[in-house]
Parts: sequence; C-alpha cells; structure tokens
Amino acid sequence: MSSTAAGVVTTRALVTAGAGLAAARLLTRASRRLPADVRRPWERHNHAGAAVTLLEGPVSVGAATLAVAIGSPSPSSLIVVVAPGLLGGLDDLTGDTGTKGLRGHLGALRSGRVTTGALKVVGLGATAACVALLEGTSPSSHGPGAGRLRRALVDTVVIAGTANLVNLLDLRPGRALKVTTAAGTLLLAPPVARPLAAGLVGVGGGVLPEDLAGESMLGDCGANALGGLLGLALVRGLAPGGRLGAAALVTGLTLLSERVSFTRVIESTPVLREIDAWGRRR
Repeated sequence: MSSTAAGVVTTRALVTAGAGLAAARLLTRASRRLPADVRRPWERHNHAGAAVTLLEGPVSVGAATLAVAIGSPSPSSLIVVVAPGLLGGLDDLTGDTGTKGLRGHLGALRSGRVTTGALKVVGLGATAACVALLEGTSPSSHGPGAGRLRRALVDTVVIAGTANLVNLLDLRPGRALKVTTAAGTLLLAPPVARPLAAGLVGVGGGVLPEDLAGESMLGDCGANALGGLLGLALVRGLAPGGRLGAAALVTGLTLLSERVSFTRVIESTPVLREIDAWGRRR
C-alpha cells in the first residue's frame, strides 16, 4: 500500500472512530430523555441488584451503524451490525429469562418449545453465513470454489461465534466493552480491518462510562451487534490461518461456557480480576 493510500485509510479510521464516539454520546443523552413508557421495557436489574437500562444496546447499534456507513459502507458491514442488533433486541424485550445457554435453548427445541434465544442462534448463524458469502465475492477473494466455501464456513463461525461470545461476557460492568475495544485496538494494525476496528473503538468508548458505572448494559442487542462487527473485523484483518484459529477459539470458549463460569475464572485469577474491575465504581 502506498503512503498516500495508507494516509487515506488512517484518516478514514480517525473520522470513523470520532463519528462512533460522538454518535454514542449523543444517543446516550437522547435515550435519557425518552418517555418513561418507552424506557420501561428496557429496564432490568444487574448482578448486584441495581437498576440498569438496556437502552445502551440500541444506542450502540445506532452509533455503530453510522460509523460503519462512514468508514466501510458495504452491505456486509451494515448487515453484520443491524441484523444481530435486531435479533438481540427481540430477545431483550421478549426473551424467556429462565432459559440460558445453547444447551437450554436446544433442550427447549427438543421439547417442542421455540424460544427467542433459539431464534436468535439460528438468525445469527444465517446472518453470519450471508455476510461471509458477501465477503467471499469481494475482488480480494480468489481461489477455486471449494476453497471459497471452506473460507465462508470458517468466516461464518468467526462472525456468529464472536457475536455470541461478546454477549456471554456482558455479565459485569464494562467487561464486554473492554474486550471489544481492546480487540478493536489491535485490529487497527491491518489496513483492511482498520475502519471497522475504529468504529468498534469509537462506539465502545462512547458507551463505556455508563456501562462501567453500572447504569446501563449492552444487553443482547448491543453485545450481538458489536460482537458481529468484531467478527467481521477479524475476518478482514486475519490471514486464513488466523481466521481458523479465531474460529476454534470462539467455538471452544462457547462450549466451555456451558460448563464453566467465566466470572468465577476471572475472579479467581488476580491479573484478570484487576483488569475486569478497572474503572468500575467501588
């Protein structure tokens, strides 16, 4: 890449991050002024029993959509934010809170009960497959049909798995946002992923203060959307071997979450505990 082209990419990334940050702050302020009847369905209690709002989710989706439209205006980039956001929002508003995890939703399906969580799992998979196929038709994609199909399968796992994994991390203030923002910062290195990564960093920074304060949460809506965006940034920024490794990692962590509490592991590991607690109100 020439120095001129690199400069254009960097400038676009800065504009994208700034737009994501500004949009997140403006939408957060606007969400506080919504009528009580509009805010009420989004109200929940967090792990500590404190009242929080899940409107951070729609705020994140709106800000990320704007950032992507500026930094990487392609159908796949927009779909990977909006579709998971809508699926997550449906689960936030109408989901069965008594059914948890893949095992719970698949068990409900076996008993003939379709949960919104199961619909979300199927929807995330379909969205990820659609985005992976769209990415596979880009000019940068080469190789025989079988190779493209294998790449699409791996990319589908990365996108859907990351969207779900970020949601699994949204259990303590700031945890999921720290992961997406840190990963987004690392993905600023490869130029092809830089606009998406910049959007992640900007939006994450915009909603982080209220999240860390325990006033709001991403919920399924925001976590699935930012997770999907992170997954696409990984797909664009990593070489084939890196994408395969990412697919294995998110799959392994997802399966592990069915048996092991991430929170328990974090709290029993001093370094992870300190990182996880950083910035929260004591």
